[in-house]
Amino acid sequence: MPIKRMRIKFYTLALTGLLTLGMAGGAAMAQDTPAPPPQQGGGGHRGMDPDAQLKHMTKALDLTADQQTQIKPILESQQQQMMALHEDQSMSRDDRFAKMKAIHEDTRGKIEAVLNDTQKQKYEAMQERMQEHMHGRGQGGQEPAPQQ
Repeated sequence: MPIKRMRIKFYTLALTGLLTLGMAGGAAMAQDTPAPPPQQGGGGHRGMDPDAQLKHMTKALDLTADQQTQIKPILESQQQQMMALHEDQSMSRDDRFAKMKAIHEDTRGKIEAVLNDTQKQKYEAMQERMQEHMHGRGQGGQEPAPQQ
């Protein structure tokens, strides 16, 4: 059971990390340092919860109070969908990954619909950097690939 829990935390960290890494300047840092390992025990997601994501997005994108009110339920919905997906052991690993990607893309589209043009450009650039960062990581989420 502890391995299953660690795997669930990793998947959650990886996908919600796409939204969180770099939102407050962490994207540049994420290129140089690996993500922290999942916490043991019931420690939670180490700041990957919707409130922390919203805080990072607010700072990085200068969100208005109205935008924050609209985005928070989107982030909460993503978290609920991801957790439900992690608990559903009936899917293959590939199907689960595809569904996680679809959830992320749906969330991204909903968030972009709330942003103005300038914010959207910043958000898309952050997403691209985070996507590049994730592609540079090993399949198991260990060390990033060596940069040359």
